Amino acid sequence: HICTLYDVGSADGVEYLVMELLEGQTLADRVEKGPLPTDQVIRFGMEIADALDRAHRAGIVHRDLKPGNVMLTKSGVKLLDFGLAKTAAERREPDLSSLPTQMGASRPLTQKGTVMGTFQYMAPEQLEGKEADPRTDIFALGCVLYEMATGKKAFTGASQASLVSAILRDEPKPISELAPMAPPALDRLAKTCLAKDPEERWQSARDVMSELRWIGQAGSQAGAPAIVVSRRKNREKLAWGIAIAAVAGLLALTAMQLRRHEESASTVRFDVSPPPDVRFGYGLAISPDGSQLVFEGSAAGKQKLYVRRLSATDVKELPGTDGASFPFWSPDGSRLGFFVGGSLKRYDLATGSVQTLAPASNGRGGTWNRDGVILYAPDTGTALFRVSADGGKPVAETVLDPRGQEGSHRWPSFLPDGRHYFYLVRGSASGKPGIYVGELGSTKRRFVAEAASTIAYSPPGFLLYIRQKALVAQRFDAKTLETLAAPFPVVADVEALGDTQPTGYARFSVSGNGVLAVRSGVSSVSQLAWLDREGKKLSAVGSAGEQDELALSPDQRFVVFERNDPALGTNDLWRLDLERGIESRLTYDPGSESTAVWLPDGRSVIYSSGSVVGLQKEIDQVNSAGTGDKHVLLQSNGSSVYPDAVSPDGKFLLYEQQTQKGSLDLFLLPLSGGGKPVTYLATPFDEAHGQFSPDGRFISYTSSESGREEIYVRLFPGGDEKWQVSTSGGDQSTWKADGTELYYLSPQQDIMAVPVEKKGTGLSFGTPAKLFPVRVPAWGVTLSRTGFQVSRDGTRFLVNQVTGGTDRSPITVALNWTADTKK
Repeated sequence: HICTLYDVGSADGVEYLVMELLEGQTLADRVEKGPLPTDQVIRFGMEIADALDRAHRAGIVHRDLKPGNVMLTKSGVKLLDFGLAKTAAERREPDLSSLPTQMGASRPLTQKGTVMGTFQYMAPEQLEGKEADPRTDIFALGCVLYEMATGKKAFTGASQASLVSAILRDEPKPISELAPMAPPALDRLAKTCLAKDPEERWQSARDVMSELRWIGQAGSQAGAPAIVVSRRKNREKLAWGIAIAAVAGLLALTAMQLRRHEESASTVRFDVSPPPDVRFGYGLAISPDGSQLVFEGSAAGKQKLYVRRLSATDVKELPGTDGASFPFWSPDGSRLGFFVGGSLKRYDLATGSVQTLAPASNGRGGTWNRDGVILYAPDTGTALFRVSADGGKPVAETVLDPRGQEGSHRWPSFLPDGRHYFYLVRGSASGKPGIYVGELGSTKRRFVAEAASTIAYSPPGFLLYIRQKALVAQRFDAKTLETLAAPFPVVADVEALGDTQPTGYARFSVSGNGVLAVRSGVSSVSQLAWLDREGKKLSAVGSAGEQDELALSPDQRFVVFERNDPALGTNDLWRLDLERGIESRLTYDPGSESTAVWLPDGRSVIYSSGSVVGLQKEIDQVNSAGTGDKHVLLQSNGSSVYPDAVSPDGKFLLYEQQTQKGSLDLFLLPLSGGGKPVTYLATPFDEAHGQFSPDGRFISYTSSESGREEIYVRLFPGGDEKWQVSTSGGDQSTWKADGTELYYLSPQQDIMAVPVEKKGTGLSFGTPAKLFPVRVPAWGVTLSRTGFQVSRDGTRFLVNQVTGGTDRSPITVALNWTADTKK
């Protein structure tokens, strides 16, 4: 956790250092935004203490520890700037101060009595010009810990003189006064670090690190006083009558106070951040008893499930959950349901065992009742099914209404009685899309509210769902199944995938005892813009909005993209004239249309649609002029299909489909002569996002065969020879019009360029080079399929840039969230 110095030297009379390049932000920049969550205070504090311990053991005192000299990087804390450090050799000389830097041959730059450092983090002995030792750094560490926990500096003053006076004489306010949720032991630790007398402080950085580790393991109650119970004394028998009366009175008083406390209790909030190097995915769920939180996370391109007990700071990665999405809890909190690999699966937290329960090619939510019944949506265009929590044959629970042209039923959620459940109806043209309540074993249902997101019931009687990007609550009678009042906002700016993608999933969850977990401020509004090869913005095109999946026309005058309809929560295709800036709608179906690809003539596009009944999906072809002239090209039973590209000669459509084994494979559909689909590439791994080379002789695609997504190229129409193009992960490949370059998106969202040369009957690929970073929309941890397009000459890139949000923004947990409703 110390910035590495690789070399020192001199060139042309200029001395230089070669140091480690660090990417991230300083702790000072982070603290400007407010106090850090307790788990981060502890983790960063331990890493700073570890760095100081290493330095102190090497005989070096830093002397200028402050937030500005601490970098927060993907690999953790890095301690910087040892420019004021002093070595052990200097400490042994009584008349020298601190710096190895010399003025002249032998005279030290600083002498005893000289004040060096940054005042607000300097120990009293430094201010008095006394000798600095490791305990001086520990005082500064206390200042840094205090500032991380409270967002305030430990010592302040209107002038330098008053600041020095405060450090020498005053005590900072207790951390618990400014940060009530901080563990009491953290207050004691910081106070010991900040003792005026070095002898009263922790005597080593390792001691501080060990104390922080203990606090992290003990959780929020670390250091809380124990309850002391006094013993009865035999000689007090004569006082029993009085004691009983007193106890009775005390109990009555206590009950009154508890009732008053309940009436006046406030909502308590704290943040849960992802572990280092982990990006939040979309799914999250609070356990029924409110003690545990499960969430999706991605590290090194792999998505897994993580669980954190809210009483602790450590996060547990769940092995065997690679690729898992949309987790939900068993009623007792001992098991999890989730979707992966075309199946609904169950995870046992005690044993780590995973069991497949039922097919679910593209799951859209599940819920689990006390009788061991799981209700779930197996795909994006289906009704709800139920299955035993021990596995078995799924049984249809709801029926899509063909008269209303309903696209799907999804995101079921049991009410407390375990018989009734909420679910979302999407893609309805009947005028009543939104949330309904049903009953197990019955086809009857009741309309509840107009919304396009997941819904949850929270005691003592509220519905929670998303409306206009806000989490709203609405009073609800769980017995009569009726809403009792108008909805009111709870949390602003909560993204639901119904706002940006055709799923309707919203980032919130609530427990049976009123613990609310929600992620807010994660925007997916994006803006199309032309950028040059260095990432410089040349011009913005079209309007900003909830849009995705770009398809640039062959003549590069038009771009087709999908845009959300907030009323129905579904996607339609739109066309933008890049020369005139005019946008027009192409599709009007009640379902969702996505992933358009152009035919070579530039007059038609092919796209995926989910507006059919039952388990079917279809790929349609529609005239790009928006006349509505379309016909079905392909129907697939039981799994999603997405078009990738049309061959340059217009003879074949390359598309991807999830097979019954759960993997994505590539297929070819002849576009004339009534030919049937044929397999192009099918392996146990995922192959997706295929693109034809300009001459039509090769196909680039993304595959997970190496354990992470990489870009490969194969011959077309067939052949065993293949080339790996990317070296450190990649997706979304696209070709330059003359075939001399191949572009793709790295896991870090950098646009990469790879030189391509013809070599015999094959190709030769150069070293991938980073052009510039982008930020395209993401569905959970999965990036947009086509977040950028490239001009024919490779000099400009049309990028769908997200205008805000972050995949590391914390999950906010609110205890007793309903307390705010009384206000």
